[in-house]
Amino acid sequence: MELNVLFLSRLQFAMTIMFHYLFPPLTIGLGMLMVLVEGLYLRTGKPHYHAIARFWTRLFAVNFAMGVATGIVMEFEFGTNWATYSRYVGDVFGSALASEGIFAFFLESGFLGVVVFGWDKVSPRIHYFATCMVALGGFFSSVWIVIANSWMQTPRGYHIVGQGLKARAEITDFWAMVLNPSSLDRLVHTWLGAFLLGGFFAMSVASYYLLRGRHIDLSRSMLSIALAFTTFSATAMLFSGDSNARMVARNQPVKLAALEGHFHTGTGPTPLYLFGFPDQTGEKVRYGVALPGMLSFLVYHRFDRPVPGLDQVPREDWPPVFIPFQAYHIMIGLGTAFLGLTWIGVFFWWRGTLFEQRWLLRLYVVSVSGAYLANQCGWVTAEVGRQPWIVYGLLRTSLALSKSVRANEVLASILMFMIVYSLLFIVWVYVMNDKIQHGPDDPDSLSATPTTTSEGLLNSAADRLS
Repeated sequence: MELNVLFLSRLQFAMTIMFHYLFPPLTIGLGMLMVLVEGLYLRTGKPHYHAIARFWTRLFAVNFAMGVATGIVMEFEFGTNWATYSRYVGDVFGSALASEGIFAFFLESGFLGVVVFGWDKVSPRIHYFATCMVALGGFFSSVWIVIANSWMQTPRGYHIVGQGLKARAEITDFWAMVLNPSSLDRLVHTWLGAFLLGGFFAMSVASYYLLRGRHIDLSRSMLSIALAFTTFSATAMLFSGDSNARMVARNQPVKLAALEGHFHTGTGPTPLYLFGFPDQTGEKVRYGVALPGMLSFLVYHRFDRPVPGLDQVPREDWPPVFIPFQAYHIMIGLGTAFLGLTWIGVFFWWRGTLFEQRWLLRLYVVSVSGAYLANQCGWVTAEVGRQPWIVYGLLRTSLALSKSVRANEVLASILMFMIVYSLLFIVWVYVMNDKIQHGPDDPDSLSATPTTTSEGLLNSAADRLS
């Protein structure tokens, strides 16, 4: 493929956002687990819930810092590589991104210090409130980012001002923009994906400890809580995925046709491919295995209605079929595996033998990699499937570039990002592994609440002097 500005700019943005997206889903998932575990500590007063909550807080803080550092880069890319796009959507994105800063980032960062450093300095109820605010900030952040991205998929509540390169979209109805046809479905789907990642991450760590014979009591509690959380998320994801597919069928039929490798509109039931290798030139799926009529049933809940194919639009409006087809099917396959893994765990937990199933614990240790992959595939499915539009039906990706940027400049920045991000990834893995290897604190050492009164501080100072 020719190394032109368009290709390199798309490659750079894909690389930076996929690296960044390693962190926000885990932040949201761990934040929810922190709220659950610390709530159990407040309710029961059991020290082992306290130890688990403090352990997750340390891992959360590392991941949150990485997410902030890598997220800032993309905002600069909008201006350097995608100036036409930034001008076109600036009035729409400005309100959404400003809302994220006001409602999300300041909420998270404002209370994070209390969550990380305030265990022995504020009351348990105040600390729990701070934990809830940090988790809520993560939710708010995802809300506004997903709304902004969903407007690019299904734009509503706007009108176009100006012509040619000076054209831009302006909001005419704020709530129509916020509640565009895809935002709620995509938001729920994003949250559940984050819950799955956070849950499987916790299950992976707990299972690792159980296999090594470390922190047995704490790990059993961690695994039980995370298993319940992940089972709910995996089951809910089944319904969310179905709702999302039908939403795409209504609003982006070309994208659905690409995701399913559906080239030609038939007159009868449309099959659903389980796997295969779509050939865009030959307009067929090679080595594919399909379920007859199942795509018609999933989209319309009836078998006799054909689903529109790619042949309904000009070929220049087709997405690149192979990449979103494979990403979509990998995501669905992993979602099915998550459903099976969690309910198998529930079965053994109900029988009281979960912690003795070493084969299942080994699967849980590696399952977190599948959760990461599923989240990445979800992003690829949504964004590559939208092509050749950067704003669906309004602005083509090829027309959204900056006019002054050069290919060699973008290539140089890609190489620089690769070096910096590789170093950041190594640091992140090292620090996370170091904290996991250290493990939770001994619950007995946390059972007594340190004094925070002036008398307690004076006694502590006297002990140090003596």
